[in-house]
Amino acid sequence: MLIAQQLFKSYGDLPILKGIDLEVKKGEIVAIVGASGAGKTTLLQLLGTLDTPDSGEISLNGINPFFLSSKELSAFRNQHIGFIFQFHQLLPEFTALENCILPALIKGTPKKEAEDRAIKLLDLVGLTNRSVHKPAELSGGEQQRIAVCRALMNQPSILLADEPSGNLDSHNAVELHKLFFTLREKFNQTFVIVTHNDDLANQADRKLVMKDGRFV
Repeated sequence: MLIAQQLFKSYGDLPILKGIDLEVKKGEIVAIVGASGAGKTTLLQLLGTLDTPDSGEISLNGINPFFLSSKELSAFRNQHIGFIFQFHQLLPEFTALENCILPALIKGTPKKEAEDRAIKLLDLVGLTNRSVHKPAELSGGEQQRIAVCRALMNQPSILLADEPSGNLDSHNAVELHKLFFTLREKFNQTFVIVTHNDDLANQADRKLVMKDGRFV
């Protein structure tokens, strides 16, 4: 469902990606590991259409997103790609429920429909009783689970996660990793995860190692 071919990316005179090829199947969990500076986050940004490659192609569900107009690309990203970051990036003035439904409201989903789906997702991650709490009232593990719900709101084709457990203690990290596999079991959800967590990487269907802008 995801194909990347010969991705090259430089910033100024500094080459970051040096010809990346990647294929990901529906329902697969792929972990990308490697030292800091290897190009992992840059690759994730290209796969998520947050940045453009200098050369090479990406296809998601048969669509090359970089052939789309700016407006079409924003809509494509909103509907097909979910993001989970190391720092949850929840909006502090909104409740857990309100943070969850934002992608759906951007898509144009009626608020009641969005809230109904958010409540189901919050129940799935065990946070129904925290729906009216704001981020400052939630633990780090709870905040990250809210971020997962937000990423799932529009039923994306793929979830891209950049060090999703990097800011969590060991217990909450384990619980988050379990959640990923639960989501794959329930929804056949596809993941590409950049991580330094060996336990998570070793549980994935595939562990890809990056070094100096290439897979090794």
